[in-house]
Amino acid sequence: MRTPSGPFDRGHTDDLMTYLAASPTPYHAVANAAARLEKAGFQQVAETDAWDGTTGGRFVVRGGAIIAWYVPEGAAPHTPFRIVGAHTDSPNLRVKPQPDMGTQGWRQVAVEIYGGPLLNSWLDRDLGLAGRISLRDGTERLLNVDRPLLRVPQLAVHLDRSVTPEGLKLDKQRHMQPIWGLGDDVHEGDLLAFLEEENGLERGSITGWDLMTYAVEAPAYLGRDRELLAGPRMDNLLSVHACTAALTEVSKQDDLPYIPVLAAFDHEENGSQSDTGADGPLLGGVLERSVFARGGSYEDKARAFAGTICLSSDTGHAVHPNYAERHDPTHHPRANGGPILKVNVNNRYATDGSGRAVFAAACEKAGVPFQSFVSNNAMPCGTTIGPITAARHGIKTVDIGAAILSMHSVRELCGADDPFLLANALVAFLEG
Repeated sequence: MRTPSGPFDRGHTDDLMTYLAASPTPYHAVANAAARLEKAGFQQVAETDAWDGTTGGRFVVRGGAIIAWYVPEGAAPHTPFRIVGAHTDSPNLRVKPQPDMGTQGWRQVAVEIYGGPLLNSWLDRDLGLAGRISLRDGTERLLNVDRPLLRVPQLAVHLDRSVTPEGLKLDKQRHMQPIWGLGDDVHEGDLLAFLEEENGLERGSITGWDLMTYAVEAPAYLGRDRELLAGPRMDNLLSVHACTAALTEVSKQDDLPYIPVLAAFDHEENGSQSDTGADGPLLGGVLERSVFARGGSYEDKARAFAGTICLSSDTGHAVHPNYAERHDPTHHPRANGGPILKVNVNNRYATDGSGRAVFAAACEKAGVPFQSFVSNNAMPCGTTIGPITAARHGIKTVDIGAAILSMHSVRELCGADDPFLLANALVAFLEG
């Protein structure tokens, strides 16, 4: 185990496992982050209310997104921000508007593919169902059927001999609809009726829903020496958890030269273009209102933004032992090697040389090693909220994260030390 100079150790990884298990959807991830912030003394503010600029922690929740910030003693209207950014959503299977379907004596739930999941990883998994429901009385609530409820069954090899020599080929529409029971008659409203009964609601109470499946298997340490961590939704709740922990830690200090901010967005996996995504107005609006609430002017806002830096924290690719040729030959991030600095000169990542220097200084202060990630030139490069944040708000942004294997699988893998190494680096960055 590494021994960084920051506040977090392997206990942080234990807590991450708890957070992952309790956060099967972006809405749950936000609710759990909000609860941790409230425990640390932060107060939720409504976007429809007037804000004040007094010292202390505040946060805003909008759907699957949360923005939190801490105003230290003596902060001026033009005080710059230090932002740690992440996203709350993960690729999965989401329930369609007309969910009840079935054939050949099987009851099924109609789902739509969200993001870019590794479809084969969803086969033959015990799946729960969770999300957000809207009720006839105008209220919303979270629900979670945390038990084996659904399953996407794989076709036996005896019925498709081409699977072994040619590889598995899945049709997103025909092959990914999960089963959840038996019966020849499919009745519209069966799934909603089940959820209403499961949650003690009157029949017909649910009028809207954002529901998604998830694997119910709990996160776990893995390996001979328990030096690896296997679990769901590490892309990117590992970062959301680290960012939340870092913000609550630095809020204990009163002499911060910056205003630390957590920005966790929804919909990164499908482009970030929503009112809760990084390409929407949420972050900019919150930062502007914070400046104005402290008596600032447009000039103060411009000065604050000009001095602001954002670390966009998202998982990246650890070198794969079975596919090392897919990586750049001189950049092989390893598990438990510390957070990765993500670079792409075509702006798929927002990091430049000056941003590298900022992150290097934070890691040095925290006693945390870091690694560099660059894609193989022959392979396409993914992207993050980083370039979007930089372009939309004119904020210097640096892309970082933890190195994992099996990205976009229903169950991903990282080094067990990397979550707390990342969190310690984030603390050092927010401290300035």
